[in-house]
Amino acid sequence: MKYLITPLLLLCCSLAFTQDQATESVTPDFKAFDLKDLEGQMEESGRPWLPFLKVPTLSTGIYTLKVGATDRQQPHDQDEVYYVMKGKAKFEAGGEKSNVKEGSILFVKAEVPHRFYEIEQDLQVLVFFSAAEKEK
Repeated sequence: MKYLITPLLLLCCSLAFTQDQATESVTPDFKAFDLKDLEGQMEESGRPWLPFLKVPTLSTGIYTLKVGATDRQQPHDQDEVYYVMKGKAKFEAGGEKSNVKEGSILFVKAEVPHRFYEIEQDLQVLVFFSAAEKEK
């Protein structure tokens, strides 16, 4: 029995170690994404937000809002850049208002309330969150 326990114990420890390594987060040197694939994933999920990259200093995702939708996002604890890939709407941040359309690029400082509103054409927005150190 003692001879059976040792190999089983080694096997269990080995599997646990391998599993820990598999779940360990490693920042890739390079990663490519296909917009059509991401859109497919988003459609399958049925959600308006699809995160697709998260590394220690940056995270990205696609955010969509349909015509007439309400943007329910809350202020974030990271600086943020939006690139409007499709659509037309108005945007408000920190008391400032702007018309946005395909090609618009927006910056919002961390903790500043912001939202898209009066969405005239379905919006598809590429979002970049910075994990950079905050101003003191």
